[in-house]
Amino acid sequence: MGTIRVVCGVIFNEGRILLCRRKPEKSLGGYWEFPGGKIEVGETEEESLYRELQEELGIRVEIERYFKSVVHDYDAFTIELIAYICRSEQWVCVLTDHDEYEWVDKSELLNWKLAPADIPIADVLCSMDV
Repeated sequence: MGTIRVVCGVIFNEGRILLCRRKPEKSLGGYWEFPGGKIEVGETEEESLYRELQEELGIRVEIERYFKSVVHDYDAFTIELIAYICRSEQWVCVLTDHDEYEWVDKSELLNWKLAPADIPIADVLCSMDV
């Protein structure tokens, strides 16, 4: 199997960052992640991120800039996780692909049970001003 390209949003709102918990029945169920999803054929990374956040959370964001990419090998697959810094004015999400969400202080990110591919992104966020 090839590498699965996934885009995620590091979404800020008044200094907090959005984390979403994967449903228990899904792969990596119970882990928290920066929301996003698979890039479909013909989509740009940004188009995919807009679509995924609208479908999975019912929110719209302003994408500010590319942030970081991480390649992570899980047991059954490899993903390239491509993160973008985003802003949102919305505090409330309508969940379809997750069972919970939280707005988290940047300094608290590494206290959450993050999906392994998301940890390097959180590490960099915790060590810089963004």
